[in-house]
Amino acid sequence: MPPRELTIATPHLRLAAKEWGDAALPLLLAIHGWLDNAASFDALAPLLAAHFHVVAIDLPGHGRSQHRPAGVRYHFVDYLDDVLAAADALGWKKFSLLGHSLGGGIASFVAAAFPERVEKLFLIEVAGAVSAPVEKSLGQLQKGIVQSRENASKALRVFANVEIAVAARRKAGDLSDAAARALVLRGTREVEGGWSWSSDPRLMPASPQRFSEDQVLAILAGVQAPTLFVLAEPMAMQIPESLMLARAAQIPKLSLVRLPGNHHLHLEDARPVAAAMLDFLDSSTAPLQTTTTGSKPLIEP
Repeated sequence: MPPRELTIATPHLRLAAKEWGDAALPLLLAIHGWLDNAASFDALAPLLAAHFHVVAIDLPGHGRSQHRPAGVRYHFVDYLDDVLAAADALGWKKFSLLGHSLGGGIASFVAAAFPERVEKLFLIEVAGAVSAPVEKSLGQLQKGIVQSRENASKALRVFANVEIAVAARRKAGDLSDAAARALVLRGTREVEGGWSWSSDPRLMPASPQRFSEDQVLAILAGVQAPTLFVLAEPMAMQIPESLMLARAAQIPKLSLVRLPGNHHLHLEDARPVAAAMLDFLDSSTAPLQTTTTGSKPLIEP
């Protein structure tokens, strides 16, 4: 059964979403990565639809969702409000979360801050927010403000046709044609002269503020939900592997699975990821364990 398009009216923004599965099934809210969109789950969600009612949202400024108002930044912590507002609008009091990349960071922080609302947590490639050493705080602040001011006058690239946009996205994310096409078809809009990204240009500047790694670890320790963490093998992220494994060790009820693939392994070959998720559902919660069966990702901001 094809996915159904959904519009979620939150108090401040209208979010677009896709949904799979019967509404009577356990609830699973899926959150995509930076500059991706809900199509990130086009391959995985159908494999879960017999077990979950899956709703994959376009984050604000992404895909077909509204952009934030003029003068408002895309701060990482504000995405937590967006996720909770979407769940509230859906009438979901308790649900599971699935997050990839930036979405994994958001999902893990929602689960830590509001454990009473999250039943199970599924993370793909990222747990926690991007961090920076405290001694780099001033430089980060300057960089974020300068880039934001410079970016305000920049126009989005216009592609003569969708195929050129697909090729650009494929190159930027080291993606297959099918994976890039899924993201591009949901992430572009027709404009004068061709096609352009539908994402908000204000997503591009660096964040002026970062968490410290100690803060990230302290927050992740608050996750109470049974958690499955899927990492590509070999490691496919800019974040050091040792750092990500240290984050995993902070989450009390976590199982770690390593699967062959790149940063978008859930979109490129969803079957092993779905199998790991369904095996996790069938198994009892266990302490940290690793099972082993690279492109540079987009994990900003």
